[in-house]
Amino acid sequence: KPRLNQQSKKLQKTSFHRSQTLGYKNGFAFSRLPTVGIGGERLYVNQLSQAELDELSNQRPTLTYGPAKRAPPSGFIPAHVAFDKKILKFDAYFQEDVPLSAEEHYRIRQVGIYYYLEDDSMSVIEPVVQNSGLPQGKLIRRHRVPKNDQGEHYHWKDLNRGMNITMYGRTYCIVDCDPFTQVFLESQGLELNPPEKMVFDPYTELRRMPVRKYITPSDFDQLKQFLTYDKQVLRFYATWDDTNSIFGENRHYVIHFYLADDTVEVREVYRQNDGRDPFPILIKRQRLPKTFVDKKKTFPSCVLEISDQEVLEWFTAKDFAVGKTTTLLGRTFFIYDCDEFTRNFYRDKFGITDFQPVIPPYNGFGVLEDSLQNCFSLFPKPPRKDIIKMLENDHKVLRYQVALESPNPEDRKRRFILSYFLSNDMISIYEPPVRNSGIIGGKYLGKTRVAKPGSTTENPTYYEPSDLTIGSTIEVFGHRFVITDADEYVLNYMESNAESFPAATLQSLRDHFRPRQVVKETANR
Repeated sequence: KPRLNQQSKKLQKTSFHRSQTLGYKNGFAFSRLPTVGIGGERLYVNQLSQAELDELSNQRPTLTYGPAKRAPPSGFIPAHVAFDKKILKFDAYFQEDVPLSAEEHYRIRQVGIYYYLEDDSMSVIEPVVQNSGLPQGKLIRRHRVPKNDQGEHYHWKDLNRGMNITMYGRTYCIVDCDPFTQVFLESQGLELNPPEKMVFDPYTELRRMPVRKYITPSDFDQLKQFLTYDKQVLRFYATWDDTNSIFGENRHYVIHFYLADDTVEVREVYRQNDGRDPFPILIKRQRLPKTFVDKKKTFPSCVLEISDQEVLEWFTAKDFAVGKTTTLLGRTFFIYDCDEFTRNFYRDKFGITDFQPVIPPYNGFGVLEDSLQNCFSLFPKPPRKDIIKMLENDHKVLRYQVALESPNPEDRKRRFILSYFLSNDMISIYEPPVRNSGIIGGKYLGKTRVAKPGSTTENPTYYEPSDLTIGSTIEVFGHRFVITDADEYVLNYMESNAESFPAATLQSLRDHFRPRQVVKETANR
């Protein structure tokens, strides 16, 4: 096959002349060695090698008067002059732990590593960030940084992209370098690693671009709201039931909702001689949060300032309604009424027409009629009394003897006197002291109206003389009493007013007093 290829090449040749070896230059003839043979085939004989050409280029022709003088060597340039202001710059970062923080567990700090070629010194500088709270700037001053314990120092050959370098116990991760550094290292035959992305601090990025979530639309115009609803305030009357805590009570408040900026204010209702200092405001005017963002377990439950980042929804006018409860800063308020402007606003804005005032819960002071007066006026007045009834039944008292129902045998022997005052329908209970009984007698229950079991604040029912029969049971604030005896005045009063009492009540008293009357008549005979 090689022979066939050579013959085919010879058959393809078209020129068979010899190459010219004699030439003229500047009027002088000179010979030259042929480079191409017959047929234009290149010749490789009589050719100088590259080494011979380099040797000939370095040699100078010898003159008649001796060898030629060599050129003086180039001037010596020191390193601090040759590499003056030539600095290699690498972008790096390091990670440090944050043990005493609920928001971040580690921190990423970006730095710049500078290598000075003139004296092989290094420095580490962190860019200063305003209000960072960290001592930034020059972290490592310029000097030759030790590499190990053998006395070696870091050289520019030890630096590359995508590598970790440890200086004084802190590990720096080099991610990239500037164009001058890349060109210099590649010119020195150093192969650079591909650049990496810079790692940013997650907490700093979170503070720089907070996640905002709003329920209201983004195109909401606060200036228009202020100009439209300026000086327009919704007023609600509410109560706060704190009776479950020690020394707690049911107190009345006024809730103001300012339509101009959706702020809420809670003011106390001060009454004369109520035993409290006249502090006018319970909650100052502010925006109150309704729904919070899902917080972490380490987030404190009580904070001094609440920003928009922690709140998902704020209180608006829709969150207040008559007859419902609302929780403001941990206190549950029951709204039982509102003013006329508030009714008109809800009727025009939301189409709500049900504004039936609700009787506020009984606060434990006075009677239920006293609590009902809070619905009629901000400064309640005492309820009216039946003066005619009080004058007709003045000093008329029905007295009964009652026994206490108790699983304790000692309490069953105790006897009490129950007095029913006909002038104001109040009941009092007195226990006569018994010597050497071990029980201190005296007033057991002050004058008050006693409600029947199952009575509600909306429809209260109280004990009346018709309910007091011999053998009947009366429940007084969780204690049960059984009527065992009565005064003869009770029977005489009921017989004189028989049309006002049930027949069963009158008959029970007659049956109870009949044996006594028989004994009295026998004694008179």
